[in-house]
Amino acid sequence: MSVAPAFGSADLSNCELEQIHLAGSIQPIGALLVVHGPDQTITQASANAVAFLGLRGSLIGKTLAGLPGNLVTSIAPHLHQALDSMPVAVRCQLGHPVRDFDVLLHRPPDVGLVIELEPAGPNVDLSRDVQQALRAIMSAPSLSELCDETARIFAGITGYDRVMVYRFDHAGHGQVISEERRSELEAFLGNRYPASDIPQMARQLYVRNRVRVLVDTHYAPVPITPAVSPVTGQQLDMSLCFLRSISPIHVQYLKNMGVGATLVASIVVGGRLWGLVSCHHYAPRLIHFEVRAVCELLAETVATRIAALESFAQGQAAVAVRRLEKRMIESISRKGDWRSALFDDSQAILRPLHATGAALLLDGEMLTAGDVPATAELRAICAWLDERPPAPLHATDALGLDVPQFKSLIAVASGLVAIHLSDSPGEYLLWFRPEQVRTITWGGNPFKAVVIGNDPMDLSPRRSFAQWHQLVEGTCEQWSEADLTAARLIGYTVIDVILQFRAVRMLVAQDQLDQVRQQVHDSDQAVIIADQAGRIILINNAFKRLAPFQHSSLRDIGDVADCFTGTGDIRLRLDNLVTDQRNWRGEISLRTESGAHTPLMIRADPVFSSPNRVLGFVLLFTDLTDRKAGEAARRRFQDGIVAEHPPFPGPIETHPDLLFKTLLSTILENAQLAALEITDGVEIARMPEMLESIRASVVRASSVLEHLIRHGMRDKTVN
Repeated sequence: MSVAPAFGSADLSNCELEQIHLAGSIQPIGALLVVHGPDQTITQASANAVAFLGLRGSLIGKTLAGLPGNLVTSIAPHLHQALDSMPVAVRCQLGHPVRDFDVLLHRPPDVGLVIELEPAGPNVDLSRDVQQALRAIMSAPSLSELCDETARIFAGITGYDRVMVYRFDHAGHGQVISEERRSELEAFLGNRYPASDIPQMARQLYVRNRVRVLVDTHYAPVPITPAVSPVTGQQLDMSLCFLRSISPIHVQYLKNMGVGATLVASIVVGGRLWGLVSCHHYAPRLIHFEVRAVCELLAETVATRIAALESFAQGQAAVAVRRLEKRMIESISRKGDWRSALFDDSQAILRPLHATGAALLLDGEMLTAGDVPATAELRAICAWLDERPPAPLHATDALGLDVPQFKSLIAVASGLVAIHLSDSPGEYLLWFRPEQVRTITWGGNPFKAVVIGNDPMDLSPRRSFAQWHQLVEGTCEQWSEADLTAARLIGYTVIDVILQFRAVRMLVAQDQLDQVRQQVHDSDQAVIIADQAGRIILINNAFKRLAPFQHSSLRDIGDVADCFTGTGDIRLRLDNLVTDQRNWRGEISLRTESGAHTPLMIRADPVFSSPNRVLGFVLLFTDLTDRKAGEAARRRFQDGIVAEHPPFPGPIETHPDLLFKTLLSTILENAQLAALEITDGVEIARMPEMLESIRASVVRASSVLEHLIRHGMRDKTVN
């Protein structure tokens, strides 16, 4: 097992594991103090703290009250806050002679209080620059325009020579998708960088600490003394420290690019690191707290807008699927066969996924549309899928590379999306894409990551960042989240139709009864089937799992009402089903032994062999728990995200600062737009997670904005 190397001791063979959060040193642009106890005794300090504050002697063992200035009174109002996930900034006067400082406070796990000091910076015009930036972000109509606007905004606010919006793909590789730069600089737009450029530990910190700054790539790190806390016996966790030293390997990487300073802001969408706003300067550059806070505020707003745009794309996929579902229903009524709706017009099944071929293998039959492999090869793909761990969906962009036996299919089937339609082997709905030979531009050769200098121990990141072109073969255009959403939705619809038809076939075809009975029994969809008199002839395993204590007593359709609340109304509707052959769709609530209730959707239909002859009845039950959770999440969101989790006491209208209300209203408007897109386009099961992500992003942005306002209007008034 690999041992995680200490900070500064990693090389390129193990930098993925470097403990960068235990840097043990800071950049010399500020000073750091760690205090413990009610008397706020200083237990650790950066080695430059004494000189930085113009003091003499050691600070270790002294209390904050003994320092010249008003640090103690300035931080006192904030000490009741948690300070464990997001630093708070205040303005104070400190040192000898007394000077203005910006102070950042936070509490790492199991540590007292970390105090970071930096020279006070200038004011930021929130009313003009930030308001305009927020409006531009929330009005961006597409992802590409949003990223271009983000690069322009960050370049204008920070003044860096180059600003890039950098997006990660599924494999962790990054690509520069937007860029704003000085005209004489080489363009990096379109360049890709391998996942190894950003170790996993750094990615985790990017989610926790949303804005990081390196002021000078040629800085000399200032150690924290003592290195190990005399109180905890541990090194200081510097995950949230603005001043934290940067990994020497990353610094060397930047030097090799000729970069003198950086600012990186995280774009976190749905709790996942979606990308970065990466700012490069070719000379040292100091960015003060207020500008960093504005960058974090804007990055949160960009993330919210991305969530809305991506949800809109998935919503468009859902609209296409609903059209297809309507065609299937119409085909059943006209032709008695839903499959013609999928395959009579090839574009009906291909367009939602932008596929070039599709195939349905079901009940021993096969239907195809577009360009697909031969019959024997399709069955071989299904056999391979049967051997894989069970999953409702399987997708690959490189089937021939993943599975050598299918290498000959690259021209027609480099890409595959497969939906498993039942528990029976070989029953799948498949989509295909052909190989797309393309050239990828990398920022330097990703396959030459290590360069050994004159000294064999002199390991550094690759020194060449000239564009390096790679010809990629054997892969298709990557399936998007919208493509996969469309596949899932089509799969759900087809599976429902298949179950309905199989239930009918069980009543119509006695010679197929045993096979179909097992298929219905094993389906994940709960179903009850009754004969023409309403006597129950089948309760499948899915319903038995839903009602483990009630199902054994069910004899007739009317008995089913006893499993649910509102028994009388349900019994009446079931009686109407049997006596009048009246269809029923409705929401009902299943009683459980614990007294809880499970919401279900019921579909109750008579089955006819002719207009006047009823064969029996089919009851289908769908668990609505996820849908209800999604609806509840949507209601909670619509009831007022700020009212529910306010960053300050009281509603927005009562806040004393007009600028805060104006800016926060813009942020909330952006969040509400994102929520509308999410609730319309995201799968129900993911809706609570995505809405919670938007709520958390708004709360974080609101907190940053509150800190900015408070910092600018109150903390600058020094007693």
